[in-house]
Amino acid sequence: MQPENGREMTTTDPIQATGSTSDAAPERSAPIDHSVPGAGFVTTSLTTARRSILQFFRTPQLLMMGTIQGALFLFMFRYVFGGAIRSGGALSYVDFLVPGFLVTVILWSGMGAAAGVAEDSSSGVYDRLRSLPIPRVAVMVGRSLADITLVAWGMLVTGALGFLLGFRTHGRISSVLLGFVLMLIAGYAFTWVFITIGLISGNAQAAQGMSMLVVPFSFISSANVPIKSMPGWMQPFAANQPISVIINAVRSLMQGGTHVVGIGHTTAYWVVLSLVWSAGITLVFSALTTLRFSRSK
Repeated sequence: MQPENGREMTTTDPIQATGSTSDAAPERSAPIDHSVPGAGFVTTSLTTARRSILQFFRTPQLLMMGTIQGALFLFMFRYVFGGAIRSGGALSYVDFLVPGFLVTVILWSGMGAAAGVAEDSSSGVYDRLRSLPIPRVAVMVGRSLADITLVAWGMLVTGALGFLLGFRTHGRISSVLLGFVLMLIAGYAFTWVFITIGLISGNAQAAQGMSMLVVPFSFISSANVPIKSMPGWMQPFAANQPISVIINAVRSLMQGGTHVVGIGHTTAYWVVLSLVWSAGITLVFSALTTLRFSRSK
């Protein structure tokens, strides 16, 4: 190309087109700023929780099956087995049964949580989340927050049904409310157990099967019968496993004390021990969940 001033210049020369080497370099080699953070812990947790809760509503079978299942088992124990079982204390069987049954809802509701986590894991949802600049532990925290809402729904429906079947509390209102709070704390702890199961299982069907390994804790406990009625070799395990400890605390809070329920120690003893168990389960299984989720497949 021949310009007007007589000098030869090509239009493809980037240095002459832009002016100088120092002016062009920043455009060609501008570094990528890796310091820009992604979503924070709270935002990630709440967003993940919202997504899971929306999944619950889009799959009403999760809500309906948990409700129907709880109603069937409560009805069965109340009217089929209730006439043959003695509570061992000053309580009628229905007043003895319902607090324990409310605690076992934690386990029955958790089975669906394990299947949901396994489905998200096998479908690649978690692989996509791992690639984002977000705290990985926050993803699992969000899932646990969503799952505890499912547990709370199950306890609400079961509690209402229990009142329809004749259940009555004999403790103070504050103690009854504390009992529900304690169940929510314990429920949150056990959601981490089922999240762990969901992550290590290959698919939703396997997660459902593995979750059944936790269900015996609800039967080998003080939920449905007094531990004194069990064989001697079984009683130490049944009396000291976490579900029985939580049941003893909730039952004592709702029914007016350990002397009414027919167990030893004090209500405060069982409440503190329940909180210790809940904290320990949360710490152990949240750590296992975080390590498993952070590991790329």
